[in-house]
Amino acid sequence: MSISQIKRKILQILWASGKPMRVQDIAEKAGLSISSSMMHLLWLKKAGHISTPEKSYYAITKTGKEAIDLPGLTKEKALHILRELPKEEAFHFYTGIGQHVGVYANSLNDFCDKIQTMNVKSIEFHAPRRDLELWLDSLGDLELAKRMGMIRRASLSGENLRKKVYESVKSRCEELADLSSEVH
Repeated sequence: MSISQIKRKILQILWASGKPMRVQDIAEKAGLSISSSMMHLLWLKKAGHISTPEKSYYAITKTGKEAIDLPGLTKEKALHILRELPKEEAFHFYTGIGQHVGVYANSLNDFCDKIQTMNVKSIEFHAPRRDLELWLDSLGDLELAKRMGMIRRASLSGENLRKKVYESVKSRCEELADLSSEVH
């Protein structure tokens, strides 16, 4: 079933936030009245595209992500994304062209850990070059790669950039770990 552009926009807003949102915030970002937003949110909830994890907060669901063309995740896909990589496929940190810092991350979890203490100049070097997005895409995580693209376009720097990258990767690692440990 196809959804309207405004419902798609609401789903994209919820996806981009990465956390549950209040109707007032959704309405403001979508440029809609609160009553109009509520009408769309009720439809999206009935269709299974959003959930209400807590009173007055809305979050996108797996079905909602699929409605905005994000690939679905299976336990196998989550395990594939979280796998350990050989050194040649790992993410190698640089602070400039030819300036390797001697550190690499051989998995998404390892990357998450290292991003916290890595010289912020390295993150500032990689982000605008799309290095983070391309590596995440090579892991098979199109959704996280798209999120890194949003962070890149926000033109953050310093600790703000580190924090946003870390929070996005940490949240995704937790989501993938939960999915990969599910018993079917």
